Amino acid sequence: MRRFGRFELRQLLGKSTRSMIWLVFDAKLDQELMLCMPRVVPNSAAATEHWIKTASAGARVLHPNLAHVIEVGQVEKWPYMAYDRALGETLDERLTRQPTPLPLEVAEWVCQYLEGLAFAHEAGHAHRDVQCATLIIGPNNQVRVLGLEAAQEVFPANADYNSVTRRAVRDSAAEDILCVGLMLHRLLSGRPVLEQPDLHLVVQQMQPTGHELVRMGWETPHPIPEPLRAICNRATDRQERQRYHIARSFLRALDGWRTSAGHDEQGPIALLIDKLQRIGHLPSTSTALQRAGQSSAMDRQHTSALATLVMQDMALALELLRRVNNALKQSGAAVDGTVLNMQRAIAMLGLEGVQQAARALKPWPGPLNETQAVMLQSLMKRVHRAGQIAQALRPAGYDAEVVYLITVMQNLGRLLLQYHFPDDAQQIRQLMQPPEPTADQPHPASMSEQAAAFAVMGCDLESLGTAVAKHWSLGEELLHMMRRQPPTAALRASAHGKESDNEVLRLTCSLANELVDALMQPEAKRVAGVEVATKRYARTLGLGLKDIQLALNPEAAPPVDRGRSGFMPLDGDAPKPSALRARLAAKAAADGGANGDLPH
Repeated sequence: MRRFGRFELRQLLGKSTRSMIWLVFDAKLDQELMLCMPRVVPNSAAATEHWIKTASAGARVLHPNLAHVIEVGQVEKWPYMAYDRALGETLDERLTRQPTPLPLEVAEWVCQYLEGLAFAHEAGHAHRDVQCATLIIGPNNQVRVLGLEAAQEVFPANADYNSVTRRAVRDSAAEDILCVGLMLHRLLSGRPVLEQPDLHLVVQQMQPTGHELVRMGWETPHPIPEPLRAICNRATDRQERQRYHIARSFLRALDGWRTSAGHDEQGPIALLIDKLQRIGHLPSTSTALQRAGQSSAMDRQHTSALATLVMQDMALALELLRRVNNALKQSGAAVDGTVLNMQRAIAMLGLEGVQQAARALKPWPGPLNETQAVMLQSLMKRVHRAGQIAQALRPAGYDAEVVYLITVMQNLGRLLLQYHFPDDAQQIRQLMQPPEPTADQPHPASMSEQAAAFAVMGCDLESLGTAVAKHWSLGEELLHMMRRQPPTAALRASAHGKESDNEVLRLTCSLANELVDALMQPEAKRVAGVEVATKRYARTLGLGLKDIQLALNPEAAPPVDRGRSGFMPLDGDAPKPSALRARLAAKAAADGGANGDLPH
């Protein structure tokens, strides 16, 4: 019978180049324990003392997701940490029984592991040897981190431990997070990463130290949802700056997807709804209506003039949109579609309702600091520009306010993200920057906005905007039209009737947003970006490059063709319509004009 001091060695639960875990029986306590110890014995008495001191400090860090240490001791020259076997089985043991867990279950395990690891990092400790054997799953599916500080730096035998410090915890913590990403990859793929069970050795083979790339393949035991795939690929990205730098960021993204996929009452969408109820959707950019509301000046305003004033404040326009549609739902009135025409909304709410909406908004910039306010203002200008372009491109006979508001609603998720989660918005922008070129990849592709949002929050921006629109009681027609046309999706011929009208409006606004995105690219790529967007939509919407150029540069049009300033360009500005546009225009004329009634 093999023995280790007073312990009876029963099974080797896991080993790596840095540490090992043994299942033992302690006759003194009459129970099974798990012993974590270094793979190589410390090279001096001072090194052993340093190991025990550091491990004891780590054992004093208490958290529900950190395994409780029963004893820190030494047998001959071998130091060890002892844990109760009743805490559960290692992940390796679980995979022997259940080799292909479901993605949602995997996310639950890794989230709990990250909870404990993040707490340890914040307490000034690092694990340094994250392996599947260090993840303990209890009978109630509770996960704990095993072996904190079991693997430590190896210094020369004559090192002075009073002057020589360990490797910076920050660097060690970064490797911990990378190894958790590799663990997630191993669980989702169903096989060891790079055919290597030791995650530390995998790290040494990865770029930039080695030459290997680790990305989630398509042959997996279970289908991997796109958000989860993006999170996993970011955690093991070849570029160090693209990876998660702190455990909390990794946890937030993974937990955001887990709660959304599991329909839990938590996650980014629930947090956003809570923020909406406390601080509103956007801050007001104008005090004109508030000043007018304190006097009798607003009483003398014509509805059309008042609507023009409202449309200049994006937050107020959205607030009136929310209030009028929520009021209709509360009253149980039968309304066909969603009220989008601002004059109609003002007429339904009345002057007092408009004043209340203006007073309910927080003044600019709300809780944002100066830098965050500048970013939000820049985004709002982009959205406003897209709205103006969509108005110039809209089919003849369609209300300019409706087209403008649909364009804004297609950007609702981006606006809310920038206002309520400015740090996440900054992370997403950074991930969308193309990585540095290398000899192997001289022209690396940048991460898409959707993939970057998945990697940061666990859900995409469109889901945020759609969830808020549903919370505001907006109709299904608008929910459909506020979904941008995916950049890689092919355009199909529109159906007949009302569905055709809604689809033309949706595509017109999508085109306007894509054009603005193209204009935000580096100067060398702008022209090509505009041409690509034009070619995509030209046949479906009956537009040519000249029509796009006039929409982007209305001042270049002949004076006789220029539209009025503000939100109502002349319908005469529209180019010669395609057959589809001609049919829509004839239908609008026969119905007496759209006048914002499509949708209401």
